[in-house]
Amino acid sequence: MSVQYLHPFLDSASFVIQQVCQVEISRGELELKQWTYREGHTWLRIGMTGQLEGDVFFGIQDDLALRIVSAMMGGFPIQEMDEMGKSAISELGNMISGNASTILSNQGIVIDITPPYFLVHQDLQQMTGTALTAPLELQDMGKMEIQLVVIK
Repeated sequence: MSVQYLHPFLDSASFVIQQVCQVEISRGELELKQWTYREGHTWLRIGMTGQLEGDVFFGIQDDLALRIVSAMMGGFPIQEMDEMGKSAISELGNMISGNASTILSNQGIVIDITPPYFLVHQDLQQMTGTALTAPLELQDMGKMEIQLVVIK
């Protein structure tokens, strides 16, 4: 699996989150490993079809997810992930993936993305595959991880 597929998602996530949260972002090391579920994270899955098929998983520390939703809602404090919060995180994933698909298209790799799917614990137990992954550190806010599982 080529890192060229993950970089557009990392670049897009860095750009979108910097705009939404006004925070500096640093990247961790890229790794190729089995897809990993982490407790204490909010998970979102976006499917890819076309020249690249598979899934992109966004794993966001629960506290960070609440802080991002708060930033998306103009700073209004969010205490729990309700339906509005799930919708906001889903839209964040949509914005990141849409931008990444444009970057990939400019590189000659055409994909379509599926609507975001907010994952719950029972969904996560069924996930398998080798993922290309990298964490993003959002200054003092927390970490998120992007895992890319490519089928073809």
